[in-house]
Amino acid sequence: MTAALELTPAARVLEIGTGSGYQAAILAEITSNVHSIEIVPALARRAADTLRQLHYTNVQVRCGDGHAGWPSAGPFDAIIVTCAPEQIPPALQAQLAEGGRMVIPVGARYAQELVRMRKHGGQLVRENLMAVLFVPMTGANP
Repeated sequence: MTAALELTPAARVLEIGTGSGYQAAILAEITSNVHSIEIVPALARRAADTLRQLHYTNVQVRCGDGHAGWPSAGPFDAIIVTCAPEQIPPALQAQLAEGGRMVIPVGARYAQELVRMRKHGGQLVRENLMAVLFVPMTGANP
């Protein structure tokens, strides 16, 4: 998923689903600006503490609903989602910068496809990458 984002060192990245913070740390090694959202408060706190202890100063973690993204920090050159909504949240589509890429598992509970979306001319172009099975995206429904 990280490779599919085609990151550059200056890319602004949004991660949905911080979990332990491992993916955020990988992103922080590649690019200079990472924003990560986790819906479970205890996980968000723990990941933020771990990343701070490891001196990742270019990662910001907050607790929230990934469906809404992080509008005040966007637009983003890349968005990576590590949980599966049934459809791509409109807020994430809106926060993707022109020329940006989003890698996201999409679909029903047991029938998901990992897709890469590219924004060109304000429109999203979908590329199916592979069949996958991720935990469902929780929170508000878009």
